Amino acid sequence: MDIFVEESGDLLDHSDGLLAQLREAPGEREPLIGLQRDLHTIKGGARMAGIMAIGELGHAMESLLEAVVEQRCELGSDGIPLLERGFDRLHVMVTRVGARRAVAASERLSAEFDARARGEILAPQAPETETRTVAAAAAAAADVVPLAPLSAPIGEDVAGEGEDIAVRAPQEQVRIRADLLDRLVNYAGEVAIYRARLEQQLGAFRSAMAEMEQTNTRLRDQLRRLDIETEAQIIARFQREGDSGDATFDPLELDRFSTLQQLSRALAESATDMTSLQGTLDDLTRQYETLLLQQSRVSSDLQEGLMRTRMVPFDALLPRLRRVVRQAAAETGRQVQLRLDGAQGELDRNVLERMTAPLEHMLRNAVVHGLETPERRRKAGKPEEGTVRIAVRREGSEVVLEVGDDGRGLDREAIRRRAEERGLVRAGVALSDGDLDVMIFEPGFSTADEVSRLAGRGVGMDVVASEVRQLGGTLDIHSRPGQGTTFTLRLPQTLAVTQAVFVRIGETSFAVPIASVRGVGRITRDHMAEGGAVYSYGGEEYALHDLGKLVGHAAARAEGHLQMPLLLIGAGELRAAVAVDQIIGNREIVVKPVGPQVASVPGIFGATIMGDGSVRVILDIAPLVRRQAVQQREEVPSEASERRQVPLVMVVDDSVTMRKVTGRVLERHNLEVVTARDGVDALERMDERVPDLMLLDIEMPRMDGYELATQMKADARLRRVPIVMITSRTGEKHRQRAFEIGVERYLGKPYQENELMRNVLDLLGGRDDG
Repeated sequence: MDIFVEESGDLLDHSDGLLAQLREAPGEREPLIGLQRDLHTIKGGARMAGIMAIGELGHAMESLLEAVVEQRCELGSDGIPLLERGFDRLHVMVTRVGARRAVAASERLSAEFDARARGEILAPQAPETETRTVAAAAAAAADVVPLAPLSAPIGEDVAGEGEDIAVRAPQEQVRIRADLLDRLVNYAGEVAIYRARLEQQLGAFRSAMAEMEQTNTRLRDQLRRLDIETEAQIIARFQREGDSGDATFDPLELDRFSTLQQLSRALAESATDMTSLQGTLDDLTRQYETLLLQQSRVSSDLQEGLMRTRMVPFDALLPRLRRVVRQAAAETGRQVQLRLDGAQGELDRNVLERMTAPLEHMLRNAVVHGLETPERRRKAGKPEEGTVRIAVRREGSEVVLEVGDDGRGLDREAIRRRAEERGLVRAGVALSDGDLDVMIFEPGFSTADEVSRLAGRGVGMDVVASEVRQLGGTLDIHSRPGQGTTFTLRLPQTLAVTQAVFVRIGETSFAVPIASVRGVGRITRDHMAEGGAVYSYGGEEYALHDLGKLVGHAAARAEGHLQMPLLLIGAGELRAAVAVDQIIGNREIVVKPVGPQVASVPGIFGATIMGDGSVRVILDIAPLVRRQAVQQREEVPSEASERRQVPLVMVVDDSVTMRKVTGRVLERHNLEVVTARDGVDALERMDERVPDLMLLDIEMPRMDGYELATQMKADARLRRVPIVMITSRTGEKHRQRAFEIGVERYLGKPYQENELMRNVLDLLGGRDDG
C-alpha cells in the first residue's frame, strides 16, 4: 500500500506535466503515449494493492488513450479537460488511500471515458445523481476494499511480474526521514561553528607565539648585557684589590665566577631551551593549521552535500499548483492557462513546504480576484482565456518567484475605501499607489463583498506576507489597472546557511541578511544631521536612519571615520540608508532559531554563533524602519525636545586604554564622545564637528597637548571650546604653562571619576548659561 501511494504520487505528478504539454500541442503523439504508460503502471499497482476503484478508472482512461493513439477515435476539444478531471480524481483517490480512508468507485467518470473511447459523448447528468451518498460510497468501498490487510499483498510471490517492478525502480535510491536529515544539517552547521572557533583560537595562539618570540629575543639581549656587566665587575674588583698571587691568570681564567654570574649563565641556557621549545611549538602550530585547513575543506564539502540533499526542484510543486488553478477556474467559470518559466530551479525543502500554501492562495487570488470573466475580457479586447504566470529564477543566494496575471489589476479605490472603513487610513490623506497596494497585507484585510469557499475571508495576503518575512524574504507588488498584477517573492535558497553583513553600533555587532542589502555607502556628518535628508544610490532615493536609534542604542558615531558608513536596505517599496559605526564585512553564517519570546520582538530574524562562541542577533531592519516611521508620525515634538541637544565631548590621548575608559565614563552620563589619538588627528576631526568640551593629554606624538591648546585658543572657531587637561605631569611648572595658554581645568592621572564628571558638567553647564 505505502509503495503504491508513493509511486502513484510521482506518476501523477509526471502525468500532470504531460497534460500541460498536450494542452500546448494537442496533436502531439508522445504525451499521449507517456500518459498511457503512466496509467498502465498506476492501474497495475492499484490492482496489486487491491484498490479496484483506482484500477477501474485507470483502465477506462487508458482505454481512451489507446483508442486515440491507434486513431480509432478523436480526443476532441473537450477531451483534454476530461482527462484533467480524470487525473484530478485519481489524485484525490490516491490521497485518500494514503490517509487510510475509503475510496468510492467513479462509475460515472469511467462511463464517460468508455463512451469517448467508442466515439460517443455521454449526456451530462444532474450533479446530485452524479455522485453517491457518503453512506453508499462507504458501503461500496467496504465491499471492494478491505482496509485492514492492505499492505500484505506485496510479497515475494509477486516477483514474477517483473515488468511493473522494473518501472517502479529505475534507479537505486535511499529514503531518509526528513527530521533526521534536518538534524544532520544542523550538526554540520555546529561543526562549521566549532571549526571557526578553532581557527580563531589557533590565530590567538599564533599571536601569543609571536609575542613569545619577541620576549625571548628581549630576554637573550638582557642576559647578554648581564653577562658583560658581571664580567666587567669581576675584572674591576681584581684590579682594585691588586691581587698578585698569580699574575699569569686573570679571575675569569681561574673560573672565579660570582654566584650572580653563575645564575646569569644558567638563565642563558634556559633562554636557549625556551627558543628551542618555541621552535617546536611553531612546527606543531603549522601542522595544526594544515590539518585545520584540510578539515575545513572536508567540512565544507560535507555541509554542501547535505544542503544539496535538502534541495528539491520547484517542478515537484507544479502539479499541485496546476490542480489549484484548474479547480479555481472550474468553480468560478473562468478560462485560465497556467504558464511556467524557469521551473527547474531548486529550493530548500523547508522553504518549498512553507511556501506551498501561500503560493496556492496567491494563485486562487489571481483567478478569483485578478482575472475577469470571459465576457468582460472579451469586452476589454482581451482573449477569453486568462493567463496566470509563475516565473522562477535565481539571483545570487536568493530564489525569485514571480506570480502574475493579465487581469484587471488591484482595485485601489476599493482598497482605500475598505482601509478607511477599518481606520487604517484617515479620509482625505494622500497616499501613493505603493502605499495603497501594501494595505492588502494588513491582517484580515479583504475587498471581497461576499465570502466564498475560494476567497473573501480576509485571511490571505497577510499570512502570505508574514510567511515570507519569517523565511527572511521580501514581497513586492506591481499592479497596473487593466493589465494585471505581479507579486515578486525573494526567498533565501536555503534556511540553514546564509550570507550576512556584519555591522557594529557602539559595543554591539549585528548580522544583517545580505538578501535585504542593496549596497553600502558613505555620507558626511553634516548631511546626516539634516532633517529629512535622503541618500541617492542606483537611481533611487534612500531615507536616512540611524541604526542606534532603531535598536535603542546610542546614536552612531563612526569613530575613526571621516564620513558615516551607510548600509542600504531594500524591502518591497521600502528604501532606507542606515548609518552604523562600522561595516565589518560579510561572511557565511549558520542561522539558529531563537525562542518564541525573542522571535516576537520586531526586527529579530534569528541568531548565529560566532567563532569565539558569542551570539550575534540577525536583524531584519525593514520592520524597525517602518515602526520608527509610525512613531515619528504619532509623536508631537515639544519645544523642550527640540531645544535639547546631547553635548559632544572630544577625548584626545595617545593611549587607547585612556580613550576607551574615559569615553565609557562619559557615555554612562549620556554624553556623546568622539576620540582622537593626538593633536593632528584632533584638528582633522574638528574640521567636521566642533566639540562642546575637550579632555586633553600633554605628551602625544606629532602634536602635543600644549601645541594643540595654543592653536585652538588662536582659532576663532575653536576658541570657545573649554579644555580640561588630564596628564601625569602634575608639577607646578606644567600646570602654570597650561593656565597661561588658556586651559580651564587641570587634572592629574589617574583621575577620580566623580572629580572628572564634576568638572565636565560644571564646564558644560557654564557654557550653556553663557
